[in-house]
Amino acid sequence: METIRGFIEHIIFRNDANGYTVLNLVSGQDEITCVGFFKTMDQGETIEAEGSYTSHPVYGEQFKIERYQIVEPNDAESIERYLGSGAVKGVGPALAARIVRLFGDDTYRVMEEEPERLAEVKGISEQKARQIAALVYEKRDAREAMTFLQKYGISNTLAIRIYDTYGMSMYGIMKENPYRLAEDIQGVGFKTADEIASRIGIHTDSDYRIRSGILYTLSLAGGEGHCYLPQDVLLSRASALLGLEGSVIEAQLANLAMDKKLVIKRPPNEETCKIYAPAYYYAELSCARMLHDLGVSVNGKLSDGQEPMEESVIHAKIRRIEQELGIELDDLQRRSVFESVRNGIFILSGGPGTGKTTTINVMIKYFLSEKMDIYLAAPTGRAAKRMTETTGYEARTIHRLLELNGSVPEESKEAHFERNEDNPLEADVVIVDEMSMVDIFLFQALLKALAAGTRLIMVGDRSQLPSVGAGQVLRDLMESGRFSTVILEKIFRQAGESDIVRNAHRIHAGEKLALDNKSKDFFFLERNDVNVIYKHMIQLITEKLPPYVGASPYDIQVLTPMRKGSLGAETLNAILQRYLNPPSDDKKECVSGDMFFREHDKVMQIKNNYQAEWKVFSRYGIPIDKGTGIFNGDIGTILQINDFASEVVVEFDEHRRVVYPYAQLNELELAYAVTIHKSQGSEYPAVIIPLLPGPKMLYNRNLLYTGVTRAKNCVTILGSRKTVQEMIDNNYQNLRYTGLKERIEEI
Repeated sequence: METIRGFIEHIIFRNDANGYTVLNLVSGQDEITCVGFFKTMDQGETIEAEGSYTSHPVYGEQFKIERYQIVEPNDAESIERYLGSGAVKGVGPALAARIVRLFGDDTYRVMEEEPERLAEVKGISEQKARQIAALVYEKRDAREAMTFLQKYGISNTLAIRIYDTYGMSMYGIMKENPYRLAEDIQGVGFKTADEIASRIGIHTDSDYRIRSGILYTLSLAGGEGHCYLPQDVLLSRASALLGLEGSVIEAQLANLAMDKKLVIKRPPNEETCKIYAPAYYYAELSCARMLHDLGVSVNGKLSDGQEPMEESVIHAKIRRIEQELGIELDDLQRRSVFESVRNGIFILSGGPGTGKTTTINVMIKYFLSEKMDIYLAAPTGRAAKRMTETTGYEARTIHRLLELNGSVPEESKEAHFERNEDNPLEADVVIVDEMSMVDIFLFQALLKALAAGTRLIMVGDRSQLPSVGAGQVLRDLMESGRFSTVILEKIFRQAGESDIVRNAHRIHAGEKLALDNKSKDFFFLERNDVNVIYKHMIQLITEKLPPYVGASPYDIQVLTPMRKGSLGAETLNAILQRYLNPPSDDKKECVSGDMFFREHDKVMQIKNNYQAEWKVFSRYGIPIDKGTGIFNGDIGTILQINDFASEVVVEFDEHRRVVYPYAQLNELELAYAVTIHKSQGSEYPAVIIPLLPGPKMLYNRNLLYTGVTRAKNCVTILGSRKTVQEMIDNNYQNLRYTGLKERIEEI
């Protein structure tokens, strides 16, 4: 790292939310453009900074500051320059000159130690002198706080967030229990807090460290989809993390439970306890209670509360609707419609081509004939769009249905919905598709918005991968056996003509595929060399598949089992970007960490952002709709990169445009290739799946089934025949520790 020293002549850009700043630094005869995260820097100040020179594709050479300290001005010239820059509110160049003329080189000491003497300067009253002194103290406190935190190797970015969170109380917190950072500041994990604690001198067997390590272990488990961990699994994981014996860690479980930081459940007839983070336990319990109330409130009754119709009357109405639509349901489909009428909660499951959409359409017609208000919803924008197309009625994302409010505090982990128990949905029937994607917290929010008497119909394929978020809601509901459920099995003739559908069912049944390329929509290309796979993948996307399926290269999706590795999403995206969206003089570019973005790139949102504001524009550039919330898995295109404003404009589905400051680009990644898990709920004209040998726990039947069923018109597998068969033979499903089934049975 290099060290430079100079005064800040001009701040070009500053993001007040996170402190990201671009500034001009005058160092001797040189002017240097510097970038970094700073909270306390102002024009006119002198700094000493450590960092390195980098090359920006547009602005050229810049100095990226990693650490800095503000050097107090010690001569009249630098003091006047600092005060005259506007760094101290209410002091301009003329007043700065008068102050320095009176106090000279001693000005800074007077302002800090004898601020009342500022009233000696013409134009400064005693009140104004006090105001100036307060601002100087505030800046000094912030400056000293930054210096204190940097002593422990804390980056400028994190130092800003620590100071903003705790203010001057940060000194006590940092010296006594720096592990609070992991609890109080979003984005700070246990490992960061542990590194800081180590530098400060906190012992490895500190109670604070052990408790934080336990909570961090549960947090990691939530990220893996678990709602709890068995006590022995928790102790084993925490022991590996902390480097301590399990018995030492176990002693803190009761203390955390007393502090209501975790919930300990001891199931009857089981030896080990189940350890929950409270949010997960109470979400499961809340869902179970609301499901019970919802089922009791409407079972067997119509929306007006009247007694149920005779079974023969219901069946007659169903057959009349079949005649109106010119269709004939099979026995299971007909039973599904009947059960949805007779029960307040109904679950419809089945694989591709088994007639779920037709069944839903008959349900909709039935409830409309009863003058009932129906809402349709799905977890993602793409799934909602597909539901709209197949039913002819508007479907919305669950977030939009519940009227997501973007004014959520940044540190909050939960979204705030306008629709809830105090303001429920005005609906008689709510039908939710792709239920396998719904996690426990979104399900809880949905149930809160359903008033007594509302029917809930859940549709999904339990053989799909579970939700990205914690829980396995659909599977737990079905396995509880407490709700009316129908699983469709018959593959209808038209769907049965598709080898995508036929092969999906073969995969699900563990049967061998005929990879002979005699199909019109399911192809296998045996390729065992990674570089050859790259070559043919690009050829398929750019030349072969677009005319074959009537789609653009942008709409053809590469799905891969993994993020890392030669066929992982990260590597494939770098290669595909180079060929599908090559650099040119008319495309602007920007860099975020190790990610390189270019105008027209295909990108994906990789975390829920409830505050992100989006707008929909007319062809004349006039906003015609707006809202908040962009979610994990949403795919869009980079329309514009604005270097001057340090912003990127991305357009997502339904023409929703979002502006991302450069500092927020860590929420995006390239999406020419995405993991199969991230593709849930989406459907693409054509899918390419590269497959070479991989980890057995990941390469299973469930994963291959999900990847294949994402394709509408064509699937192409590039890779090893042996790997395909091994995945079909491997019926291992990643275990998820969830307790919704048990909570339902308890209630």
